[in-house]
Amino acid sequence: MRIRLILDLEGADGYRQMAIDEAMLILRSQDRIPDTLRLWVFRPSAVSIGYFQSLYRVVNVELAKTLGVDIVRRFTGGGAVYHEYGGELTYTVTLQIRGELADIQKSYEILCRGIVEAVRMFGLNAEFKPINDVIIHGKKVSGSAQARRGSALLQHGTLMYATNLDTLAKLLTPPREKLQAHGITDIRQRVTTLSLELQRRVDLDEVVKAVISGFKKALGVELYEGSYTEAELRLAEELEPKYRSREWIYRR
Repeated sequence: MRIRLILDLEGADGYRQMAIDEAMLILRSQDRIPDTLRLWVFRPSAVSIGYFQSLYRVVNVELAKTLGVDIVRRFTGGGAVYHEYGGELTYTVTLQIRGELADIQKSYEILCRGIVEAVRMFGLNAEFKPINDVIIHGKKVSGSAQARRGSALLQHGTLMYATNLDTLAKLLTPPREKLQAHGITDIRQRVTTLSLELQRRVDLDEVVKAVISGFKKALGVELYEGSYTEAELRLAEELEPKYRSREWIYRR
């Protein structure tokens, strides 16, 4: 089985990137694009929040504005995430639903295995933690979220390799009860990065190579490098104003 690989490492702002992801899910559901692994970055840094979240409950909005950090609402569920330019790689997998992927929990395990394998290539003991996290020594290094449309699914997620966790902790304001459920009092106690675990600075090129190898191994596929189709770019352009609109970002 062959899967298209798209590398978008120059980056674009979060509004553009969310529009591309939604366009890919729609077009994959129409069988107009192939199964795809997309590796990309937010530029500038951004906080993304889940579709169902209340913005002011989970993000320090004023600090984000002061720091020049975009705030983006995803079309997927899940929690708030800080995507630091130069410190985090984002992946998107868009696939036809087949076999075990039909089961949502199993599909998370299967697709997160790509990140688990990538992290293990650095000599670290990564594990999948249901529902949708990858952890090292009990701390989260990657989280993911999913959406489904017809016969297609999209999963996107993060891999923090050098994220400034002090900035993350100031920007994200998870409800106290969520922290207590994890037995912690500060979000810094729950997250880590590859650089912290390895005690050295990890760079983006290393991470990209590891994630490519990790997904090849986890999914048992070949990857061929491709680019966006005209249909993807056109539909993303149509969707982008929604993600930039105040009505979408502040809807809850």
